[in-house]
Amino acid sequence: MTRDWVGDRFEDGRPKVPASILRRMERVTTEEAWAVLWNKEYKYNFESDWVELNPGKVLVGRAVTATFIPRRPDLHGALMDLGQKEEGRVGEMNSWVIETLREDDCIVIDLFGKVWEGTFSGGNLATAIATRTKRGQVIHGGIRDAQQMLKIKNLITFCRGMDPTPIRDTTMIGMNTPCQIGGAVCMPGDVVLGTFSGVTFIPPHLAEEVVEQSERTRLRDIFGLQRLREGKYTSHQMDTKWTPEVDEDFARWRTENTLEDLEKIDWSKETELDRRNRDEETRL
Repeated sequence: MTRDWVGDRFEDGRPKVPASILRRMERVTTEEAWAVLWNKEYKYNFESDWVELNPGKVLVGRAVTATFIPRRPDLHGALMDLGQKEEGRVGEMNSWVIETLREDDCIVIDLFGKVWEGTFSGGNLATAIATRTKRGQVIHGGIRDAQQMLKIKNLITFCRGMDPTPIRDTTMIGMNTPCQIGGAVCMPGDVVLGTFSGVTFIPPHLAEEVVEQSERTRLRDIFGLQRLREGKYTSHQMDTKWTPEVDEDFARWRTENTLEDLEKIDWSKETELDRRNRDEETRL
């Protein structure tokens, strides 16, 4: 299902986007990621209107997915037997997926928006998620023990709500399978980008392109703001399509002013999308 990814994979086949890309992704904005995905016809990869337990923090990680549906006794019994007796899993279904997590993962749970008796994780399970991933969780459903979660290090949470009830009457029908998070689709191995704007699921084969385009945009912004402070250009010159003279000035400037974390930008990869996005932003 992830045949476009060319790179390392985990033992279960999940794409393994390099940790270096994840670190660079932490500075990408929602709009920068969205522009690349939209241009590639990935139109259902962003979901907004979350309860954000850690506002101001950015969540990035490799998606580990699980899909739940309302409980049907015959199906639930069959799947519990499959998990516990044939696969040797212990405890309830929400624990099964947590036990598969590793560092830099982000658990993504489709609980069909259920909050009352739909609390996927509480203080104990959230601690396990934080310990294993050092990243966080995206729950299209509820959480409990939110006051405890606020004190857990290495945990960023996006959810649909909070409730004191435990999880009840749900059945997990898929683990590391495609899942629907509201209006978005998440695949195992997607890079999760959670910001104040919402959560974006970035296909692994597009992750590097997203960070590279973001870094080019970021450096252009630094240049533009500096030139405005210096009074060299007017706001109109910076807010419209750059003239060849401005482009040449930027090319000279970046040879001496590239920040250390942006010094490896390959400007030969600058795409027509980069330029079109700048032009569209100025028209807005």
